[in-house]
Amino acid sequence: MLKKTLKSLVLATALASTAGMAVAADITLRATANSNENDEDYDGLVVFKNYIENASNGAIAVEIFMGTQLCAKPDECMAGVADGSIDLYISTSGGAAGLFPYVQVLDLPYLMSDDRVAEEVLTGDFTRMLRKMALADSGDSIRLMTIGNTGGWRNYANTKKRISAPGDLAGMKMRTVPADLPQTLATTLGAAPTPIPWPELFTSLQTGVVEGTANGITDIMSMKFTDAGIKYLTLDGHSYMGAFWWMNNARFNGLTDDQKRVVLDGFAALQQATFASPKRKEIQAYADFRAAGGEIYVPSADEKAAFKAAVAPVFDWFKANVKNGPEVLDAFMAAASAAEAKIAEERAADMN
Repeated sequence: MLKKTLKSLVLATALASTAGMAVAADITLRATANSNENDEDYDGLVVFKNYIENASNGAIAVEIFMGTQLCAKPDECMAGVADGSIDLYISTSGGAAGLFPYVQVLDLPYLMSDDRVAEEVLTGDFTRMLRKMALADSGDSIRLMTIGNTGGWRNYANTKKRISAPGDLAGMKMRTVPADLPQTLATTLGAAPTPIPWPELFTSLQTGVVEGTANGITDIMSMKFTDAGIKYLTLDGHSYMGAFWWMNNARFNGLTDDQKRVVLDGFAALQQATFASPKRKEIQAYADFRAAGGEIYVPSADEKAAFKAAVAPVFDWFKANVKNGPEVLDAFMAAASAAEAKIAEERAADMN
């Protein structure tokens, strides 16, 4: 009896081992984001991982590395994607501007009116155009997979006063990323641009090295910037906080067509998750901002028009100084205009 039981256990173990081998991943994708698990980037990666692993029946696994486990700075991370040591990476436009300066087009202010328009633009041919440009400029090494969202819309937040007109920014020390366009935008409005790495922003606000920043409410509250002195928030929504998801191109092209479809559909699911995440998280974030003593100001239509007029020189700068600037700006504006028209038509149809 004991011998029979032991034989059964050995057989069961062998079968379990064989089953484990059958579902073992043939491919493992290493994905990283320089943020934390409270961020929209993580929400997107979790959805991506779940979809990929289920849709591939376990043949493709996704390992998620948050923070600086694989790389610490955008240029380092992008280099990792290029050389294949990192399969997937998410950057802001500023983080990719060193390689692909034209992606800063998303930072140009007041070109898209709301989430619905932005989501229509970023699920269409404009993203495909940027993909072709990035592949050409990276020697076919870095592939743009999709553009999602990482924090909603950029709004002006500061420690000093309410911002209701362009002149209110005059002389204010505004944190920017090192990319040229955000610095040019700040200068155009009379502010003093001060490039500060994201991990150092809390201390910089706390010590007065900078007095303001342009971020979404979820980032402001997840980083507890109210504890560093941020008190005033103006909801001008001047630019959409696009999240650029990059993949090593050789890694993608090494997949079978079926595997490519799974990965593409996984990125579509990731994109939708990052579109939705800030909308949900900002509800509590705005409540927490007010509870911390923060003041939220919504500009009138006339005030917003004044901001838009004040930043007009930035568009001329972009066209004159950014590689492929005129081409990319024209395509972006055309996509936004088409999205506005499509949504207006759909809205009218739904009212009947």
